[in-house]
Amino acid sequence: MTRLLPALLAGLLLGGCRAPSAPDASVPGPPPGPARTVQQLTARLHDNDLAAFAREAVPPALHAELDAAWRAGRTRWPLDELPFGARLPGMLRALAAPDAEQRLLGVFDRQFAGADRQLRNTAATLGVFGVEYVQHRPGFGEDQRRHYAQLVQAAARWGSHAPLGDRARARAGLAVLVPAARRTGLARDGAFQTAGMDDSLRRLGPFAAAFKQAVKGYGLDLDADLAGMRASLQEQTGDRARVRMQYRFAGADIDTVIAMERIGGRWYVADFLRHAEAAARPPAAAAQVAGRATPAMPAPR
Repeated sequence: MTRLLPALLAGLLLGGCRAPSAPDASVPGPPPGPARTVQQLTARLHDNDLAAFAREAVPPALHAELDAAWRAGRTRWPLDELPFGARLPGMLRALAAPDAEQRLLGVFDRQFAGADRQLRNTAATLGVFGVEYVQHRPGFGEDQRRHYAQLVQAAARWGSHAPLGDRARARAGLAVLVPAARRTGLARDGAFQTAGMDDSLRRLGPFAAAFKQAVKGYGLDLDADLAGMRASLQEQTGDRARVRMQYRFAGADIDTVIAMERIGGRWYVADFLRHAEAAARPPAAAAQVAGRATPAMPAPR
């Protein structure tokens, strides 16, 4: 149970922001501009449609490469975009294990029940170390570092006041998360690889919804708190642009700018593209792509 809440918060770093409903991709029309693309991707995550997010976050040819890399066991992109995404398979296994609810609740009782003060102090401390982790993790661009640092700090402030030692809330959260983890069918070894990217992400959608429901029991209503997310175009030069995102998370105002790149007439988040390219390629080529910085905007004239 100790690792469920941090992983839950990390999983919501991208998916917590609510945006206007994403348009039906089957309806013909001009591709969305940079700001609308950000809103559309956020809406997919808000709606827990992780498979649609993966399809729209990268060009079609790269999506096909990613699926092949996923089946080969080289990547779990876009889950790898999460600061603690590597913990998700282990977390699913723990939650889906026989008698998981009783066993994890027993761990909670022995270590954390009623320990609100200690847990709040721990949350504050983890906020400090979390920011350090984000600032120094290889592969993160500067935009991501600034964005995630704000999110980690907001989550730590929230955690320092949240009722994390409340047994009733822990039990209610487990009652939601345990069956959701089992329904994914992804808890056994090799399940992600066998299912492939699209099917795995489709199965994880209901689990993401269960995450949100569990954390809501601790007073963090993400859909209500982040309903006012705004995306606005800051600048554009040719096929490069920067979009400002403003929203609330855990009671804090989040304000960040992200780089966008246009390929084949459609806009994509530059950091997502760079990470997806690295994830799709064999290790040697991936190292070269991962080390490439997000291209800077040309200086305004």
